[in-house]
Amino acid sequence: MSPWEFSSIWTSLTEEERVLVSKKAEIVHYAKNEIIHHAGDESSYAWMLIHGKVRIYKEGVGQRQQIIRLLKPYDIFGYRACIANEPYNSSANAFEDCTVYRLPRDTFQQLVRSNGTFCYEIMLTMAKDLAISEIQTVNLTQKHIRGRLAESLLLLLKNYGYEQDGQTLAMLLPREDLANMSNMTTSNAIRTLSQFAQEGLVDINGRHIKILNEKELEHISRLG
Repeated sequence: MSPWEFSSIWTSLTEEERVLVSKKAEIVHYAKNEIIHHAGDESSYAWMLIHGKVRIYKEGVGQRQQIIRLLKPYDIFGYRACIANEPYNSSANAFEDCTVYRLPRDTFQQLVRSNGTFCYEIMLTMAKDLAISEIQTVNLTQKHIRGRLAESLLLLLKNYGYEQDGQTLAMLLPREDLANMSNMTTSNAIRTLSQFAQEGLVDINGRHIKILNEKELEHISRLG
């Protein structure tokens, strides 16, 4: 199992570089809720998710968590800290049982320095992540509660899609995590989600959420 089998970011590696990666990289399994790395840890590895779901978050006042990203298979993470030789500035944990590919920092840095195409792919990924972060900052600070929750539901849909029924989000997210994504209290998230259900926008069955009116959620998100 090699990273170039799953992600185009790694396909530019030469045969010599692929041999190096095969020698240095590890495949690691994490159980649900297990911490992959903490904010402040030394950036020893760059990571790629192979299977499962991982959340990236920061802890704020009162140890309240702010979810920054929800990762899907083949997303890379922890790489910015490796490039900058800085500690991780956020934490990562397994939202469900997952498998990750990890590459030591010195090997990752060697690839970035020696392979221009690989470096460019990493720059593109970093630029896209930065753009998403900027949009999220505006959404969480300027949108009202309804707009923030609608945005979070649409982000879950974009990242994970639907179950086979074509309506149920393929992500079972606790209300607390949905609140942490939306920068609101859990009670506000529950109340707003219930309002969406009353308006026929979603259907709720425990952690299962069906999207019944995606266009109206997009409209609410745009209005903020």
